Amino acid sequence: MATDDETAQIRGWFTGRMPEGWFTGAPEIVRDREEIAVLGTLPDLPPDVPEAERAALIEGLARRFREETRERRIEIAAEAERKFRQKVSWGVVCGGETVMFTTLSVPVMTRLRQSERQVLDTLVAAGVARSRSDALAWCVRLVGRHTDTWLADLRDALQHVDRVRSEGPDLNS
Repeated sequence: MATDDETAQIRGWFTGRMPEGWFTGAPEIVRDREEIAVLGTLPDLPPDVPEAERAALIEGLARRFREETRERRIEIAAEAERKFRQKVSWGVVCGGETVMFTTLSVPVMTRLRQSERQVLDTLVAAGVARSRSDALAWCVRLVGRHTDTWLADLRDALQHVDRVRSEGPDLNS
């Protein structure tokens, strides 16, 4: 888990390499063991956009940004991957919606008991998922969507633990 200081340093590094005007402020950095996700906020939508046009406008703005910045984003990502030894993914926030351009899909292995496998098999049989793997990913997304606040609180607590641990005595000396 990345500390606040590490995330701030990475945010500063990316902000310093991005051309001015890409985003309305510093990018949001989301980091785990495998990946650094860089999310930038695009300018607000006009207030008078009809609801029927909203989704298409967001998609169009995100797609235009993606195409216009592709070369430079690839250069920045390559440099970051060498420096931080992690893959970089990109996305934008527009009109309150997050649109990711690139993300890693990392295999995760787990052992499940029969009752847990039956949950996945039911989702497959019902056509919710094509496979147990898809069913498990669907379950994780569902839990994540319904526990955002709890997960955010847990991440904050873990960052606090990391901060306190880093301020403690060095036991390796």
